[in-house]
Amino acid sequence: MAFESLTEKLQNVFKNLRSKGRLTEDDVKKALKEVKMALLEADVNFKVVKNFVSSIQEKAVGTEVLDNLNPAQTVIKIVNDEMIALMGSETTELNFAPGKSITTIMMCGLNGAGKTTTTAKLAALLKKKGKKSLLVACDVYRPAAVKQLEINGEKVGSEVFKIEDSKDPIAIAKAAIEYAEKKGHTVVIFDTAGRQQIDEELMDELVRIRENVDIMNTLLVVDGSTGQTAVDVAKGFDEKVGLDGVVLSKMDSDARGGAALSIRAVTGKPVVFVGMGEKLTDLEQFYPDRMASRILGMGDILSLIEKAAETVDVESAVDMKEKFKKGKFDFDDYLTSMEQMKKMGGLSSILSMLPGLTGGKDISGMIDDKVLRRNEAIIHSMTKAERANPSILNPRRKHRIAKGAGVDIMYVNRLVKEFNEMQKMMKKMPGMMKGHGGFGGMNALKNLMRGMR
Repeated sequence: MAFESLTEKLQNVFKNLRSKGRLTEDDVKKALKEVKMALLEADVNFKVVKNFVSSIQEKAVGTEVLDNLNPAQTVIKIVNDEMIALMGSETTELNFAPGKSITTIMMCGLNGAGKTTTTAKLAALLKKKGKKSLLVACDVYRPAAVKQLEINGEKVGSEVFKIEDSKDPIAIAKAAIEYAEKKGHTVVIFDTAGRQQIDEELMDELVRIRENVDIMNTLLVVDGSTGQTAVDVAKGFDEKVGLDGVVLSKMDSDARGGAALSIRAVTGKPVVFVGMGEKLTDLEQFYPDRMASRILGMGDILSLIEKAAETVDVESAVDMKEKFKKGKFDFDDYLTSMEQMKKMGGLSSILSMLPGLTGGKDISGMIDDKVLRRNEAIIHSMTKAERANPSILNPRRKHRIAKGAGVDIMYVNRLVKEFNEMQKMMKKMPGMMKGHGGFGGMNALKNLMRGMR
């Protein structure tokens, strides 16, 4: 996931600060030098890094900080506050039309940034808010663009407007507005054409769409994994067309994260959404404070709670909790929990939001989708009796299960061993959670997950 390397480096800096007790001015300067190098390696804009570090140093070397009983925590808070300010102190919302008027959104970007997919993702996100979106196929050049939009539109339950054989995106856009008014759509999202690079023809087309249709939101989709290239693209589009915000796609990749930390400072335009996966549900509102918390390794509990509220079956969760308490968690429950985690974006996504489990090597390589799929195949090869009572799994049964799942017997043995450890941990969990703000058992959970590789 994006920021893993940056998070690991920053956590090491903070760890060194905490170990010192009292801080000297030299301690702070040395730490900030390491922060500067970490940000530059994450492909954050050089000028942004320079101003960022200077601002922190100015606030962190004051007498009030250095004489504080816990100066390390104070410095970390200053870094956190400055990072939030860097990305925009407040969350940016879309401009919605009042009453029954239509809200218009123009999506633009270069080819390969994920613009068409993001258009459908945005429709899916707005659908949760009660908005009825019409997706408009204004990319008349890329042969597969219209078909891709239609397929994704059907998946998210949004109608797609197109004009067969038309090569005039302006005419398509104007006709789409009339159609939306007749059909009662509350949002119209225009999927415009992209190019391999910024050119006058592309920009002129976008400007003419804006001149002929009242566009309320112009969003640029940029590939978050391209670092400073994404910032340069955003700057170019804003100068030529004018932007209201940016959507960072592919932020689930091994992106270094420089774009997220640089775009606002360089262009003055906010990041509005981030794409955190390939699924059409994997688009999130961008919260500067939550993103800063993730980057600094402090988790993102609010986003985790929101995801859980949207996806987890409350009745099943309560039932599971009781089973945890009694230590009666079986393999069927394991499958159910895996399914719930998939709905929430996967285990790595969940762990990235938990304090103490975020960033770098703490979660990197712990467990991946291949492991989950293999474990599911093993469990599906068990009988109902074996799933409900793992204690009956003798060598003969394990060999049969391994053959049925198409895996080596060692993977069956490993899963059973890990499962037994999980059951023991679940019995202890209520005690571990007491008096620690709900996270007393996180080290045990971390060790368990490290074993599930």
